Amino acid sequence: MTSVDSSGVPSTPTRLEGKGKATLVCWFLGLGSLMAWNSIMTIADYYYALFPLYHPSRVLTLIYQPFAVGTMLILAYNEAKINTRIRNIFGYILFSLGTLGLLVLDLATGGKGGIGNYIGICVFVAAFGVADAHVQGGLVGDLSFMCPEFIQSMFAGLAASGALTSGLRVVTKAIFDKSDHGLRKGVVLFLAISTALEFLCIFLYAYVFGKLPIVKYYRAKAASEGSTTVSSDLAAAGILTTESKSAVDAKDERLSNKQLLSQNADYALDLYLIYVLTLSIFPGFLYENTGSHHLGSWYSIVLIAVYNVWDLISRYIPLIERVKIVSRKGLVIACLSRFLLVPAFYFTAKYADQGWMIFLVSFLGLTNGYLTVCVLTAAPKGYKAPEQNALGNLMVVFLLGGIFSGVALDWLWLIGNGKF
Repeated sequence: MTSVDSSGVPSTPTRLEGKGKATLVCWFLGLGSLMAWNSIMTIADYYYALFPLYHPSRVLTLIYQPFAVGTMLILAYNEAKINTRIRNIFGYILFSLGTLGLLVLDLATGGKGGIGNYIGICVFVAAFGVADAHVQGGLVGDLSFMCPEFIQSMFAGLAASGALTSGLRVVTKAIFDKSDHGLRKGVVLFLAISTALEFLCIFLYAYVFGKLPIVKYYRAKAASEGSTTVSSDLAAAGILTTESKSAVDAKDERLSNKQLLSQNADYALDLYLIYVLTLSIFPGFLYENTGSHHLGSWYSIVLIAVYNVWDLISRYIPLIERVKIVSRKGLVIACLSRFLLVPAFYFTAKYADQGWMIFLVSFLGLTNGYLTVCVLTAAPKGYKAPEQNALGNLMVVFLLGGIFSGVALDWLWLIGNGKF
C-alpha cells in the first residue's frame, strides 16, 4: 500500500509492487503504438505488387507523418489540459479500427489495385498518424515521471513491433509463397494478427496498467506535484484526488514549455538528428534503391527484418550503465557522426554486394535504438512530474519532426535514376 503524509504527498513505499508486470505491460503498449505503422511498412512488397507506379513506401510514409506531427504539435501545446487516459485509449482504438479497416478493404475489393483502393489505404494511414501522436506522446509523457525502466521498455516494445512484424511477414510469406495468391493470403493473415494485438493494448491500458501498485504510486505522486493529466487514470484505479495547497503551489511554479525546451534543446536536437537520418534511408531507400541481388524478392524483406532486429536489441544496451552515453556533448557528437552513413549507403548500393548492405542496415538499426533510449531516459531527470510530462511530449514532437524531415529527404535518392 502507498501511504500519504500530512502534506498530501505519497510517501515512498517500502517495496514497489508490480514493477515487473508494469515493465512488461509497457513493452506491449510500445509494441501496439507502432504495430499498425510497421504493418504498413512490412507489407509494402504487397502494395508494390498492387500499385507499382505509386511508390507505396515513400508516399504512405509522407502521408502518415504530417498527420502525426500536426496532431502532436496541438497535443503538446495543450498537454497540461488533456486527459491522458482518454488520449491513450482513443489512440489505441483508432489503431485497432485502422488495421481492421485495411483488412476489410482488402477482403472487400478482392486484393485489387486501382486509385480508389490506394486512396482508401491512404485514409487509414492518415488515421494511424493521428493515433500515433495520441499514443506515443501520451505514453512518453506519462512514463517520464515514472522509473526509467518503463520508458526503456516502452521504446523496446516500439522496436519489437518492427521485429515482430518482420518476423510474421517472413513466416506468412514462406507459408503462402508457392500457393495461388500466396502474397495476398499472407498479408490477410498478417493484418488479422496485427488487429488482435491492437485490441489487446486497449485492454492492457484500460484495465491492467493503471491498477498496478507502482503505477498508482507514481501517478498519485504526480498529482501531488500539480499534475492534472492523471486524475482520470487514478479515478479508474479507485483513487480520488483533491487538489491540495502544495499541488496548487507546484502547478504555479511549473516551468513553461519554452523554458523546458530551452534547457533541453540539445536533447531535442539529438532526437531530430537520429530520426531524420534513419528515415532518409529506411524504408524507402531499402525498397527502391538497393538493386537486384541473389535474394530476389526476399531482399527488401530481409533488410527490413535485419534493421528491426538490431533496433530492438540496441534498446536494451543502455541498461548496462558502463556502455550508456550520459554526456550531453557525447550524445550530440554520436548523433551527428551517423550522417556518415549517407555516403556509405550510396556507395554500397552502387558498388558493393548484399553482405555489406546487410552490415550497414544492422549498424543503422543498432545506433537508432541505442541513441533513442539514451536520450529519452536522460532528458526527464531532475524535473517535477508535470514538467516531465510536458518534456516527454516535447521530445516526441522533435522525434516525429525528424521522421517527417527524413521521409521528405528520402525522395532525393530518386533524383537521377529515372523513377520520378
